[in-house]
Amino acid sequence: MSQENVEIVRQVYEEWGQGKLRAGRDLYDPKMLFIPGAGWPEAGDYRGPEGVREFMLGWLNAWTSLTVSAEEFTEAGDSVVVDVLQRGVGTESGAPTEGRYFQVWTFRGPKVVRLETFLDRAEALKAVGLSE
Repeated sequence: MSQENVEIVRQVYEEWGQGKLRAGRDLYDPKMLFIPGAGWPEAGDYRGPEGVREFMLGWLNAWTSLTVSAEEFTEAGDSVVVDVLQRGVGTESGAPTEGRYFQVWTFRGPKVVRLETFLDRAEALKAVGLSE
């Protein structure tokens, strides 16, 4: 199932890259946990698809332009680690930015039960029991 999960997540990022940021919402378990991670202004825990929506609305307001793309996928059992590249222009500053972070998508069957963001690849891999 893990390779199938990689392909599912890859498709979500492809759609996100086309500006379809609602893509993947149907994958979220009603009780899923979304953790943006330490260092994010919106840090905290968000529950269910509505929690993710709440986070996204606040986060997207910070950008006048934003692209999110996946650079690499690592399968790890029921989880997929994604190396993410984000480029955007800040709403308030007008400054272009670029950042890299790592997301861990954890599946239970066909549904995502946890989505967590890390600023460090080693930490993301450690979260799924892998090392660099």
